[in-house]
Amino acid sequence: MRTPKKKRGPKTAAAVLSVRLNDRVTLEADADGRIKATFDGYSVQLGNFSAAAVKRAQGLRTGLPLASFASASKPLDQEIELLVRRLGQSGLVEYRLARGDKDMVVIEPQQADYWPNLTKPGNADSVALSRFAYLRRRGNDVVLESPRAGALFRICDPTISSELVALSTPQKIGTLRRRDDFAGLELLALLLDCQILFKVDPAVGNGLRGNEGDENLVLWDFHDLLFHVHSTEGRQANPLGGRYPYVDVIAPPPAVRPHWRGATIDLQELARAPAAASSPFTKLLRERHSERDFDDQDPIRLAELAQLLDSVARVRSKWTSPLDFGDGGGDGPDIDYTTRPYPSAGSAYELELYLAVANCEGLEPGFYHYDADRHAMVPLKVRAQELDAMFAGAEYAMDALASPQILITIAARFNRINWKYSAIAYSLILKNVGVLLQTLYLAATDMGLGGCAVGTNNIDLFARMTGLPFHVEGPVGLFALGRGQAEAPRELPPA
Repeated sequence: MRTPKKKRGPKTAAAVLSVRLNDRVTLEADADGRIKATFDGYSVQLGNFSAAAVKRAQGLRTGLPLASFASASKPLDQEIELLVRRLGQSGLVEYRLARGDKDMVVIEPQQADYWPNLTKPGNADSVALSRFAYLRRRGNDVVLESPRAGALFRICDPTISSELVALSTPQKIGTLRRRDDFAGLELLALLLDCQILFKVDPAVGNGLRGNEGDENLVLWDFHDLLFHVHSTEGRQANPLGGRYPYVDVIAPPPAVRPHWRGATIDLQELARAPAAASSPFTKLLRERHSERDFDDQDPIRLAELAQLLDSVARVRSKWTSPLDFGDGGGDGPDIDYTTRPYPSAGSAYELELYLAVANCEGLEPGFYHYDADRHAMVPLKVRAQELDAMFAGAEYAMDALASPQILITIAARFNRINWKYSAIAYSLILKNVGVLLQTLYLAATDMGLGGCAVGTNNIDLFARMTGLPFHVEGPVGLFALGRGQAEAPRELPPA
């Protein structure tokens, strides 16, 4: 006699992925089919759509299943997909993964071009949690994030957390599917797409760290990559910049620290010595200021730009030295070094200059890399709208009347410094950026030019313009340069 088969329980319903408007967003349609999104007192024009598309778009308030239009097999589906993508470019939609009326996760895009991918892994695939992924409380929510991810996941079902813990060690998909708390292939697919999970290839050596990404990613520490992404624009959707977020919480801190109690040694009389007053360096320091408005009728000249770059960033010398681990044996690999006009941690000189040129006499507008070794400019092919976006971002950040004549992006070759330092690598990069910014300020002031450090930069835009992955080389500083409105042109010294 055959053993009776065990009765299977009811099949778990498949999770459905929907897209919906953020809570603060309202869609408005004119009689001619023009749709605009309004939020926080602003509005974004989204284009003209058919009457059927306008009617169907109302479903975005509660949510439209992605499967209902993502195939774009019909003209109406194509219109809805276009509308959703345009809303996504402005960060106005989120995605809901749910079973029935119960949300599992809500996905909040962190990049403008995020689009969820539901390519499901196979039973034989092994997956693990990224070492860059982390859970944290945000208000009353728990969110799952990673600096590599194009979106964050708001966890609505607490059983998902236990499955994530299990993924701290590689697990086969077939094994996960047998768990009572299995969240479903749809969620795993979305997490893989965002690189919060990654597939583990047993044939690849070097453990999980080597499995997760290329050799450049191997060199990043968790906190460094997190800081890089969350202190810049392009890969995160949090508020950024001078927003005075605590104006209703605490009083403004004083500009000058309250005095320590104790005996005071007055230095003012000593500082008034004639030698200090007549020092050219002291005069230069006092003249240095931020210039946000530039004279486009009398732009900076190519010869002036060449002189400034020579003074600030040109390679002065090069040499090679074997790595010595402290035992005097010098048995490590040979390392190349350079010297340049500014100091750099460990003589790494990981910083590169990229110049977006809008108005420079003798130089075509465009995007250039400064080759510090050859003291040369190399043009890079970029799209006009990308260059415009870079200038517009700087103009907004500086609160300027117009774009700068030249915008210098200070980018870091992260592996150059990550290869040596643990825990402090990104901090050292930012210290090097501060030194280079002051050097740019002083050189510009000395030449009668104007400059201004810019507080933000867009790492995703830079990646698109250069074709370099954001973790390989990316912007860490920005400096606007040109001839200030009140400045007169100065004669260059003889060559």
